[in-house]
Amino acid sequence: MFKSLCKFSAVAIIAATLISCSGTNKKPVIKFASDSTVIVVKNIDEASLLQVKNHDQANTDSVALISVILKPGDLDSLQDDIDVPGKVKIAGDSVIFVPEQPFQKNKSYLVENYIGVNFAGMDNLLNGSARHNLQPQKQILKR
Repeated sequence: MFKSLCKFSAVAIIAATLISCSGTNKKPVIKFASDSTVIVVKNIDEASLLQVKNHDQANTDSVALISVILKPGDLDSLQDDIDVPGKVKIAGDSVIFVPEQPFQKNKSYLVENYIGVNFAGMDNLLNGSARHNLQPQKQILKR
């Protein structure tokens, strides 16, 4: 009885260690470049970066990868979100969004991307909070 209890506890400790180590996936970091002319997505893991490169080669217009939306201000009469057109470039281990028109000062931009997004992680499966669709990573940036 004692041997089986020791074996079970050893297996449980190893399984808990593996589960906790598998959740160390860092989310990509979304921010303006130092001069605020482009938006940079950094901290992309190798597998996601390979998927981005394959997607970029297959589709030259990578509109679905990153979307940037100009949020209306409190005093704006039109309360519409406006899509910001631009191009996506890959530079090293980062993805760069270059807008067609420069970003406006004192405006907020909502950036959504699907880089490195999974349906559900191990912790979501264990606690029952897994969703049925992909949820983009969202970040509001103010210039």
